[in-house]
Amino acid sequence: MRKLLMFVLFTLSIQAANIGVNEKLGAMVPLDMTFIDEKGEKVTLKKMMDGKPAMLSLNYYRCSGICNAQLADMAKMLGELDLTENRDYKVITVSFGEGETPVLAKAKRATMLKSIPRDFVHDAWHFYVSDGNSSAELAEKVGFTYKKEVSKAGVVDYIHPGTLILLSPEGKVTRYLNGINQLPFDVKMAVMEAGEGKIGPTIAKKLLLCFAYDPKGRTYVFQWEKISGIVITLIMIFFFIYLVKTSGRKEIDNQQNKGDE
Repeated sequence: MRKLLMFVLFTLSIQAANIGVNEKLGAMVPLDMTFIDEKGEKVTLKKMMDGKPAMLSLNYYRCSGICNAQLADMAKMLGELDLTENRDYKVITVSFGEGETPVLAKAKRATMLKSIPRDFVHDAWHFYVSDGNSSAELAEKVGFTYKKEVSKAGVVDYIHPGTLILLSPEGKVTRYLNGINQLPFDVKMAVMEAGEGKIGPTIAKKLLLCFAYDPKGRTYVFQWEKISGIVITLIMIFFFIYLVKTSGRKEIDNQQNKGDE
């Protein structure tokens, strides 16, 4: 019984670690990693950053959930940021979605740049797709974990977190800004620290996850069946604990009764 309980707990811990942000502050992202830009050209991370600190977001261009909200907030935040784009920082958005194309990247970039509420140097923010397996490798390097799901109808979606990651000019991970809403002041401080290669603590903020897509409602929905499964599993765990304690008490009572005899 105890072995079964430990197995259930171990399984739950593995599932919990599969999706979210496993922070890797101080980790180095290789600058020779390559991606495909909106023009369909191969570009290295070194060229993307151009010797400047960078804000990195990992998104899925077909996502109708928190990706759109995060990118829209980034556009708003960049419009209010008290720094000079393309001189003080670069912004890099990379798709982790399999099969996403430069055409999608170009369209998403155009939408986001248009929404920035001021004159913004367009060359400061580019959108990329994977060159081979480079997006997955980048996600692993920075601790961004996600899960691919395929519906019965064959629709591909991803469960993933929303976070903004700061990189130093050398490619060092210096800070995570979790969530989809960022304050311009927080981002400014994070960019300045990244420029100096300083690692900053993560501000305590709820980490949002993007859930599965509902084709009928055309919205992302919370998967209650998975939560129900977790609740049922927890009930089972408590039941197992109860059985273990009860059986232990019975053994003690039996030993005491035998001793009295």
